[in-house]
Amino acid sequence: MMKAVQVVGYGEKPRLAEVPAPEVTAPFDVVVRIGGAGVCRTDLHILEGQWAEKSGVALPYTIGHENAGWVHAAGSAVTHVAEGDKVILHPLLTCGLCRACRSGDDVHCAQSRFPGIDTDGGYAEYLKTSARSVVRIDDSLEPADVAALADAGLTAYHAAAKAARVLRPGDRCVVLGAGGLGHIGIQVLKALTPAELVVVDRNADAVKLAESIGADHGVVADGGQVDEVLTLTGGHGAEVVLDFVGEGGATKDGVRMLRRAGDYHVVGYGENLDVPTIDIISAELDFIGNLVGSYTDLCELMALAAQGRVRLHTAKYPLERFQDALDDLDAGRVRGRAILTP
Repeated sequence: MMKAVQVVGYGEKPRLAEVPAPEVTAPFDVVVRIGGAGVCRTDLHILEGQWAEKSGVALPYTIGHENAGWVHAAGSAVTHVAEGDKVILHPLLTCGLCRACRSGDDVHCAQSRFPGIDTDGGYAEYLKTSARSVVRIDDSLEPADVAALADAGLTAYHAAAKAARVLRPGDRCVVLGAGGLGHIGIQVLKALTPAELVVVDRNADAVKLAESIGADHGVVADGGQVDEVLTLTGGHGAEVVLDFVGEGGATKDGVRMLRRAGDYHVVGYGENLDVPTIDIISAELDFIGNLVGSYTDLCELMALAAQGRVRLHTAKYPLERFQDALDDLDAGRVRGRAILTP
């Protein structure tokens, strides 16, 4: 048996319960002893019931989709990790056989499952996953320090790496939002591209953090942010805008910060894009959606983490204090990412 935090009803607080510990039952199974489980805003939305229809999961079940720890047991066909290895888990369980998986685009696997969303996750002492989802991490890294890179970090990396492919020396990139995802995206961009980084956030402390981790310019969103960004970009706007906010009017501002033939990457969400189609064609603007990254993306992100080029700001809570972590996140008291440590 093991302890696990379970959703027992939507609109209700989750409960700590004793449940059967997972066991290896198939050749490619890997059971991981959890060292850190990230607490994500999606977990709040799950508890509110926003995912109930989409996930179709039967209650009760264990949440937690940002997980890292140590290999506890592995199936007979698992060869790339062994008992005791430090690992981080790609958030999806994928088949490896469909067209998307075969092309390395496992995020769009036709048969994927999502621990913590539609099957048991990592707010627990142990989690069963697949060999395809396990990435060994450098011995210098601790699972609780990198757990949130499994989803929040991976999403930020995926978008930043896509943007970096088109950014050239002398280009400008605007980052909207320097919070949980944004502060990772800034570090990734700094590692992958020579472009000038302009970071915009409503919170002055977040802007200071952004400048301390690589932003070339910090702009506080106090009403004059569009004009300030245009001034910083010679009146033309930026070649790329990475929008980690996606609500509260951020998209309206962000599109005005984009130069002709620019790329607008949508990462945060919550509002609709409202852009006249004539503006899209006359300036040849591209709007690009970003989901979570692939297994390969996660391997690359872990390489940056091992080099010390990407660091998470974390607040750690024992598993038993899961409700404090959820409450602090909901109230905006968490800087960076909250992590549960069984």
